[in-house]
Amino acid sequence: MFTLVSPDKTQLPPGAVVRLPATWQEYQHLCDQRGDGSIPRIKYRNEEVLLMSPLPIHGRDAHLLANIVINLLDHNQQEYDAFTPVTMSLPQKSGIEPDYCFYIDNWQAVSGKKRIDWQQDPLPDVVIEIDVTSYSDVRDYLPYRVPEVWLFRNQQLLIHQLQSSDYQLETHSRYFPNVDLLNTIARCVQIAYARNTSAAIRDLKQRLNNPTPDS
Repeated sequence: MFTLVSPDKTQLPPGAVVRLPATWQEYQHLCDQRGDGSIPRIKYRNEEVLLMSPLPIHGRDAHLLANIVINLLDHNQQEYDAFTPVTMSLPQKSGIEPDYCFYIDNWQAVSGKKRIDWQQDPLPDVVIEIDVTSYSDVRDYLPYRVPEVWLFRNQQLLIHQLQSSDYQLETHSRYFPNVDLLNTIARCVQIAYARNTSAAIRDLKQRLNNPTPDS
């Protein structure tokens, strides 16, 4: 497959990233052209669009991390809501598509909603970005002031927390303060790549239900 971006059709080979100058209206046209699909991923910032066609590993990693979060929340009996795919947008300024977003503290604000007004409604507490092709940038979330952005790159989790006007790299999540999240995810990733995602999640559940001193 070859790369094609035109007013009538857009197609990218898996793993391709394309950066083009664009207006907000051109970005919206690309989103409308894609319709209800989720490929290619489309981002708008600083009067340009970035398009990316994810590799299969992208979706697998997103599924794994989301399942880890869900199991941690369920284990703590925390209520939450989650969205994927989702397009976050601020007209004329930004458009971005996180791999997953979680409402934890603010789940009640979006309960039952079919649409979210990103200028009026509370923002997700945590967004997850899988970066395989250097397409992701945590600062893309600064206009939205998302409290915590998880960037998964090179099979390693990087936790970025909003501090004043920028994101700072942290070792713990404010939403799971008692969990050694970096080691927990590293173990799950190791098992998932050695065997499969279901084995990794079963191991996580077992360790949550039967904690040991090194868990």
